[in-house]
Amino acid sequence: MGVSRHGSGISSLGPLLLDALTETGAYGGAAYLLRPGSNTLRLAMICGVPPELAWPWLRVRLDARLPVAEAAREHRLVWQDVQGRGEVAGDDRQAAMGMPYAFAMGSAPVVDESGGAPLCRGAVSLFWPASHPPRPTEAEQAGLHRLCRRMADVIRTADGRRAPLLPGDEPRVLERPRARTPEPDEALAAVDLVELLPEGWCVVDLTGVVTHANERAAELLGTTVDELVGGRPHRALPWLRDPVVADRYRTAIFSREPVSLTARRPPDHWLSFRVYPGPRGLGISINVAAKPGPDGVAAGLEESRLPTSPAEGGALYQLVQLAASLTQAVGVKDVVETVADQLIPAFDAQAVILFVAEGGRLRSVGYRGFTPETIERYDNQPLYPPPSPAAHALVSRAPAFYASTEALLRDHPHLRPSPDLHAWGFLPLTTSGRSVGCFVLAYDREHPFSAEERAMLTSLSSLISQALDRARLYDAKHQLVLSLQAGLLPHRLPDLPGLAVAARYLPATEGIEIGGDFYDVIPLDEHNTALAIGDVQGHNVTAAALMGQVRTAVHATAGVSPGEVLSRTNRLLTDLDPGLFTSCLYAEYDRATHRLRLASAGHPPPVLRRPDGTTTLLSAPPGLLLGIDPDAQYQEVEIPLPPGSVLVMYTDGLIETPGEDLEDSALRMADQLLGADDQRMDVLADRLLHGTDHAETRSDDIALLLLRTGD
Repeated sequence: MGVSRHGSGISSLGPLLLDALTETGAYGGAAYLLRPGSNTLRLAMICGVPPELAWPWLRVRLDARLPVAEAAREHRLVWQDVQGRGEVAGDDRQAAMGMPYAFAMGSAPVVDESGGAPLCRGAVSLFWPASHPPRPTEAEQAGLHRLCRRMADVIRTADGRRAPLLPGDEPRVLERPRARTPEPDEALAAVDLVELLPEGWCVVDLTGVVTHANERAAELLGTTVDELVGGRPHRALPWLRDPVVADRYRTAIFSREPVSLTARRPPDHWLSFRVYPGPRGLGISINVAAKPGPDGVAAGLEESRLPTSPAEGGALYQLVQLAASLTQAVGVKDVVETVADQLIPAFDAQAVILFVAEGGRLRSVGYRGFTPETIERYDNQPLYPPPSPAAHALVSRAPAFYASTEALLRDHPHLRPSPDLHAWGFLPLTTSGRSVGCFVLAYDREHPFSAEERAMLTSLSSLISQALDRARLYDAKHQLVLSLQAGLLPHRLPDLPGLAVAARYLPATEGIEIGGDFYDVIPLDEHNTALAIGDVQGHNVTAAALMGQVRTAVHATAGVSPGEVLSRTNRLLTDLDPGLFTSCLYAEYDRATHRLRLASAGHPPPVLRRPDGTTTLLSAPPGLLLGIDPDAQYQEVEIPLPPGSVLVMYTDGLIETPGEDLEDSALRMADQLLGADDQRMDVLADRLLHGTDHAETRSDDIALLLLRTGD
């Protein structure tokens, strides 16, 4: 993973998690944060597990069938005892998806109860070795709950200082402190001791990098200490690029139990490896071994955990891991990122491209590791006749693997491959008998694809095909929805003398991402301007269609009094009987008298910032929602709006927070107007929109309309 940008103040939670690990005896843990109103837990910190193995769980929806989501959703401790190979003690099998290793995990919610109604602000998971008993001890449960309470206190304090704790782009990786730090002479003596041992020894940190190796280890491995230290073992030792080795590494990381394997160093040197997991990485002893039996694995690993063939463990892991990750991918961009994040490190490759077939051509929809110039050369290739290996693989529906540039040019002599890449795999993507596209995996060195790799990549391409086809359908529907929404809202706001206006609309991030929220600014004559904002129940195509009818009705009746506009619109809606109700706020501003007339049909009250900087909620008699009673009447109020005033009209999606009164939420939003003296309306609109807890994940759509009065 790359360099991360951490949220403000998030480091204050780190010592709490580390203390809990010491208190409970857990070897690692992960802390998630949940913003108010959000439906997604975001991984903020992790310890004891490499972040690249945890990346599929960077974001976990509350409705996911995973222990951490269940803990947050149901406000209770959830215990998971994974027996290995995806077996879970309990009823929920999906919880073990992507985790074919034995370990124990306890997950608990971070709940703030200071406001009366419990409010979940996140969740914590702690990890114990596979040897842990089936159930947690009372001390472990108490330690986990104590950690959650302390985290809730810190989060609440940060909120009170208006400096909320936000997760960074990537989780903060914590390292457990050493019990003691040796003096330099003592450390050198320890190195001397390791050099005296008859076995080879090396230390690998949690990211897979060798941090120390003795001379005997380098001798047995056929390399030098300098070549080993500072890099991943398979970089200096290509013969260690084996799914079994990766599987044993992950087994030791998650189970925290010693594992063994035997491997052949070419041409015929057999070595035994014993892996000992620790809090900061793995210690590995290396010895000469006799040639093992046909399974290629030493007897030091329990028979129940052995794969039936050398590649089965790694292949199963990659298949299950990718399948679990692709279920979270929504659009094409998500699929590309998931495939690149998963398969580049898994196959030690350097680059990937995903092509889709459109209009008789192959079009790139995403890539990693290629230069833009290379992509431009490969993009938009015709399928017939197939002039490129990607097009040929798609048309023939047969994968092609090239271990070297020479091998590639033998089949495609007119191709100009990138000089930085020297091996390629071209996998056709087909689903339900249709050609979807092509997946390309590339290496910066020659790479002979083993039979296991070819079989694994072919199996993975089937998963990618289905995910890509589903994602393209979603993107097409999403674009259609955006076009429909754009057609129903004003294309631009009118330019009004003496007034500054701005508006924003954000669809819900759940469901079809279209809603019934609307706004409008209607010039009436030289001095009068009408303002309207409303919210049709629901966020679907039906709500959007009704929104268009409501907006048309308001437009058609604008010019009469605000109460009469709402009454006429209400009668129209009750005649249509759509089965949905609508809130609406309608106002008319007179620039000559600086007076605002206002009527409301069950809509949240607008916020007024006066020229002296004070803010207030404008009170208007809350009439019935539109579409309920055809005879409903709507009273109006008249309010002075002197030059320099700012009027904020909004829908409840902007302020609604679970467990909080709407009026309190509106007053909290009004506080953001205190520094709005000279801000342009578009800048202030963005500030209000992204200053809420709903900017990233929204269960409701948001409409916002701002007006500043001039002389």
